[in-house]
Amino acid sequence: MPAQAFAGKECVCQFRKGICDQSCVRDMLDTPFYIACLKLKGRDCLVVGGGEVGLEKTEGILACGGNAVLVAPEACGPLCELAEEGSITWHRRPYGGADDLKGMFMAIAATDDSEVNIKVYEDAEELAMLVNVADVPPLCNFILPAIVRTGPLAIAISTAGSSPALAKRMKREIGELYGEDYARLAVILNEVRGWAKRNLPTYYDRRDFFEGIVNGEPDPIALLREGREADLLELIEAAKTSTMKPTQP
Repeated sequence: MPAQAFAGKECVCQFRKGICDQSCVRDMLDTPFYIACLKLKGRDCLVVGGGEVGLEKTEGILACGGNAVLVAPEACGPLCELAEEGSITWHRRPYGGADDLKGMFMAIAATDDSEVNIKVYEDAEELAMLVNVADVPPLCNFILPAIVRTGPLAIAISTAGSSPALAKRMKREIGELYGEDYARLAVILNEVRGWAKRNLPTYYDRRDFFEGIVNGEPDPIALLREGREADLLELIEAAKTSTMKPTQP
């Protein structure tokens, strides 16, 4: 159960029940999420709250090429440094309502003030925009899963908010299993996509070509782990040759 939503604690959601009775999260595990990857590059994303959680969310936006806009009266040291170097825009004041959301692609609230978090959520919902309140699932229309990121690879792990500790363990184990070799293979295969689009006329031709490499023998991951990238490139060139249909005389 999320740390900010359990029976007996002060209510932190939009229902303002005084003391939490868990009614807002009872169906959490039964709610299916539509999994998607957001393209944040060049988009303005609002973070409300200048503490450690706000820092985490801001760094996540920056890692994806987004423009992080921070609204907070005060901010922790690393956020101040990001603002001073020009990496983020910091409006040093309290959240100002719906006007702060204008032009934003999404909003993340990470304050320790429930009323502020609820206001961010309600304003964003009114504008039909993406909003997430850290650690309060009822105040989210999208959630932020744990991410394993290596080069172009990104693997998301979600427990629907039920167990961040389990998600953290899975992130560690998946990161150990799918590391640099998989990322390198993704880069190499991406470099072949142009050739495939030019020379293989249908989706099914391209699918079979790439699946033949990825699932074929010798195993491309094994080759990379053995330091035999040159052999992998030769294998790909051989696959190109065998895939091309001979021209009619």
